[in-house]
Amino acid sequence: MIYLDNSATTKPCSEAVEAVTAAMTSSWANPSALYGFGLDAAKQLRTARSKVAAAMGAEPDRVFFTSCGTEADNWAVSGAIRRMGKRGKHIITTAIEHHAILRPMEELESRGFEVTYLLPDASGAVSPEALASALREDTIFVSIMMVNNETGAVMPIEQMAKLTHRRCPDAIFHTDAVQGFLKVPFRAKALGADLISVSSHKIHGPKGCGALYIHPRLKSFPPLLLGGGQENGLRSGTEATPAIWGFAAACDAVSATFRKDILREKELLEDCAARLSAIPGVLVNGSHQAPHILSVSIPGVPSQNSINILQDAGICVSAGSACAKGHRSHVLSAMGLPPQVIDGSFRISLCRDTGKEEIDALVEAVRSGIVARFLK
Repeated sequence: MIYLDNSATTKPCSEAVEAVTAAMTSSWANPSALYGFGLDAAKQLRTARSKVAAAMGAEPDRVFFTSCGTEADNWAVSGAIRRMGKRGKHIITTAIEHHAILRPMEELESRGFEVTYLLPDASGAVSPEALASALREDTIFVSIMMVNNETGAVMPIEQMAKLTHRRCPDAIFHTDAVQGFLKVPFRAKALGADLISVSSHKIHGPKGCGALYIHPRLKSFPPLLLGGGQENGLRSGTEATPAIWGFAAACDAVSATFRKDILREKELLEDCAARLSAIPGVLVNGSHQAPHILSVSIPGVPSQNSINILQDAGICVSAGSACAKGHRSHVLSAMGLPPQVIDGSFRISLCRDTGKEEIDALVEAVRSGIVARFLK
């Protein structure tokens, strides 16, 4: 199998698998227990938090574990609105966000909040100028993703966060960094975002764990879950230690080769884009700035047909976001692409394990298996 759907999920690295196994076989105590076994688990929890924080460039006490990136996104939205809702009703996001942001925004609109959805340019990116024109005195919350999960467009988050805080000093700025974490260099303490969402299974960790970074300036941020007081009282519930241990181990492993990996991935991605776009009938959508995501279209060939043919060749790709099955891509629609381009699109996404031979196989399968068959 040639796996090129790493934006949907990644294969857990051996370090993460070992950490999960250890947590389930030898370190399975409740970290809240007040005897030696539990105290050891609490110590390991602190170590895991420090490892994830180090990978994010964050203070350990500002990183709070969640069950996934979607939960982190939802908490960022709900917490910000609970904190700021009495100061205004205007929110800014983009039309190309993950549904973990868009669905909560729809719910807020039903409650009387006004949401401005910024549109991307032809490259798939949203500009600081678009944000600047949308900011108002009553803007209380801005949420802009770091890397788009379908096109690989990278947003200038540091510039946008500074712009937001300069124009609206009290507004909260959030970025969904699920596709940017350990793919696009950033450090939470320097980025300027108040809230940052990340996910374990996108970086070769296990499913079932994510994290929300909460900037020190957001004191008394509203809790997500009430109960026993875990996660400093912000997200109660016994910690999912196997997933957390695995997340931390993946952060350690991926951070060690991060710079080298993204350079190699970017080289492979650019080679893939150039070779595919040279095939008559194949289009590359957007600028694919991130090192691991490429959107491709074969107008006239439905996405599912391409996916099935590639699957028969042992190659896994996606029609777009794995969390939006059966729907025309809202990202490509927001970019203004024609319906036939959108309906013929699929996403290729790499990881640090992807090799040149896998790209070679993909290009040949597209050329001989799809284009030669449907676009004679």
